[in-house]
Amino acid sequence: MAMPADHSGWTRLRALLNWVNLSTPLGLIVARASGARSRRFRRGTYLAPGYRLRFPVAAAFTIGNVIISSHDRHWLEARPALLAHEDRHCTQYAFCVGVFMLPMYVVAAAFSWAIAGNHYAYNPFERLAGLIGGGYSAKRHSDR
Repeated sequence: MAMPADHSGWTRLRALLNWVNLSTPLGLIVARASGARSRRFRRGTYLAPGYRLRFPVAAAFTIGNVIISSHDRHWLEARPALLAHEDRHCTQYAFCVGVFMLPMYVVAAAFSWAIAGNHYAYNPFERLAGLIGGGYSAKRHSDR
C-alpha cells in the first residue's frame, strides 16, 4: 500500500504532537549528526537520506516524524510500501508520547528476539506498522 500524499487534520495534529513530545526534534538531530539531510516530505514527515552510521541496520527507521535512511531520496521514494510502513511509526510516536516510544520499542524488539530470533516477528510496533511494507517476513520464527 502506498503512502497517501494528503496532509489531513490528523496528520497535522500528529506532526504537532511529535514536535511537542520532542521526538521530531530528536529525529532531526540524529539525522543531522549522522550526515543525513532532512527535507519536508508528505503528511508532515521529513525524509532524511544519507544516514552514515551502521546502527540500526535497516533500510529506513523513524524517530518522530523523521524517516531516516542510508539510501538516497530517489531510492526511498521508489518504495511507497516502505514509506507507508515508516509513516505508521510516526503515528506510533504520537500515541506513545514521543521519545518514550524508544525504550518501549527496545523492550518489544528484545522480547521478539528472545522468542523468534529477530526483532520484528513479535514486536507489536513492527506488526502494527505492517511487516511486509517494512521489508520483513511475515513468518514468526527466523531460519536459525
